[in-house]
Amino acid sequence: MGPADQDNFREHLSRVAELAAQLRVDSIRSSTSAGSGHPTSSMSAADLLAVLVTRHLRYDWDNPDLDANDHLIFSKGHASPLLYSVFKAVGVVSDEELMTGYRRFGQRLQGHPTPVLPWVDVATGSLGQGLPDGVGVALAGKYLDRIPYRVWVLCGDSELAEGSIWEALDKASHYGLTNLTTVVDVNRLGQRGETELGWDMEAYARRVRAFGAQPAIVDGHDLGMIDEAFSTAAEAPEDKPVVILAKTVKGKGFAQIEDSPDWHGKPFPPDMAEKAIAELGGQRTLTLRGPLPEEGSKANIDAPGATLPSYKTGEKVATRKAYGDALAALGANDPTVVALDGEVSNSTHADEFAKAFPGRYFEMYIAEQQLIAAATGLSTRGYKAFASTFAAFLTRAYDFIRMGSISGVDLRLSGSHSGVEIGADGPSQMALEDLAIMRAVHGSTVLYPADATSTAALVQSMAETSGISYLRTTRGAYPVLYSPAEQFPVGGSKLLRSSANDDVTLIGAGVTLHEALKAAEILSEEGIRARVIDCYSIKPIDAETLLTAAGETQGRVIVAEDHHPEGGLGSAVKDALLMAPPPSDLSIAHLAVRGMPGSGTGQELLAWAGVDAQHIAEAARHLVKAGILVGPDGPALTDQKP
Repeated sequence: MGPADQDNFREHLSRVAELAAQLRVDSIRSSTSAGSGHPTSSMSAADLLAVLVTRHLRYDWDNPDLDANDHLIFSKGHASPLLYSVFKAVGVVSDEELMTGYRRFGQRLQGHPTPVLPWVDVATGSLGQGLPDGVGVALAGKYLDRIPYRVWVLCGDSELAEGSIWEALDKASHYGLTNLTTVVDVNRLGQRGETELGWDMEAYARRVRAFGAQPAIVDGHDLGMIDEAFSTAAEAPEDKPVVILAKTVKGKGFAQIEDSPDWHGKPFPPDMAEKAIAELGGQRTLTLRGPLPEEGSKANIDAPGATLPSYKTGEKVATRKAYGDALAALGANDPTVVALDGEVSNSTHADEFAKAFPGRYFEMYIAEQQLIAAATGLSTRGYKAFASTFAAFLTRAYDFIRMGSISGVDLRLSGSHSGVEIGADGPSQMALEDLAIMRAVHGSTVLYPADATSTAALVQSMAETSGISYLRTTRGAYPVLYSPAEQFPVGGSKLLRSSANDDVTLIGAGVTLHEALKAAEILSEEGIRARVIDCYSIKPIDAETLLTAAGETQGRVIVAEDHHPEGGLGSAVKDALLMAPPPSDLSIAHLAVRGMPGSGTGQELLAWAGVDAQHIAEAARHLVKAGILVGPDGPALTDQKP
């Protein structure tokens, strides 16, 4: 760099310094105006963002959907005053909105960023999630989009105590994501005091190296050093993702509270804010933008085409196998379909997709949080991400699923090996809570098919379903019930047995549907007519069919599920029946897994839990003969022990 260039660089950095001061001032103003927020956490990272947005973030702010744009993710989402001040500084948010819309009811500048703002990819604020999501975006950029955009993620040092951060760095290293730059604002202080490592920058660096990334330690308030580190990171000199560890001071710019442990998450009172703004040189109205991205568009992906699998009625096929068959066929027809798994793809049968389309398959190993986060990041880039693992293990990633809903992304999740039906593996592997947690996610769709035909059809439906959709699959092979011509709309159900004079309604899903069909045969030999409903769509549920059946069977309804009684199929059925005027004589027997299971065969455990054909038939006899409610203390569930 010659003398003239050096002069120009210094002049530019002086404007960047002014912008950093403006970002601090506006973070103070907006949080004080709102009466809440995190100004000190914003002030520590202001220099980092001022350099980034003016010199390194290649972004067309007037076209946030441009494929070639870089991506900026605030993993430390509580620093939203800083992010929104950046948006003001680049001219996409007005000062009026910043001052009157931050943290106000009905406004888009929410307490933590969400994609209601077009410049925000994912919702953040649940710490430890922005970087894992960024890995998904970077995967899309390197392997699918094939556009040289860069993903910049701002992390706080407190969230580096989250295991999900290290899962993310491990996978970023494994996949060689040199298009991902992590910037850690090491300001030493968390919510209640010093962080685990404080300012031990070398300790952070050792951890970063241990997970295969390249650390760079900088003074987070030295604009020239920051600029150089960002430039070096973009070059990825060691072919590793770079983590910039920036030593900063919380509350930087206002001496009275700098490095103070007492000001986390507290706005300054008006008089104190006025003093801080004066110390920072007063309000400014700078508008500065950085470089525009290079032109580029997504790469074309081949899709050779295929027909959905079909199965013969009566043949035994595990629904997890049908999931793999259908996913591979779907991938052949839709180039935007991608698949991920948590090192159990030979059990979930996602390996069929991996073999057919290795370039669209991402192995996340035993890292379920990163599994969901990567799917989230891929979804933001327009890909239809299907993520699978054992259903029980999805509970580890529940916060990521919940945040996916807030982000408004479309996630397709498949959980196999559900319920006591899996047998000898024992309770640690038995998902008995999954339906409840998935039903609780805002806007979710929850599906539990009983055979291969319905599974294949529902996988296809999931590809066109928005929001979080969940497919529960079964380990064992069960008879195919439906012909390939059958339709399975989301929100529907199937009536497998019925007559004009049915005495009782039996409702099942997945494995318990097969038990309900067996129970209906047992009851038929005794002269009791049972209507059998396949409730394959648990959310949304076919309330109309359920109400009709209850009304036509004298209010006698039995629900059997391989799940805990709270929040699963039984809860969904009862909610549906009670939302509308139910039959006046409604009596519901709810058979579910109420104890702690152990090992055994699947059939032994279904019997122990009281959800097999014999117990369903016994519950039906009680309802028909006595018209009473059969609950956990009723005859059908008495003395059931492992």
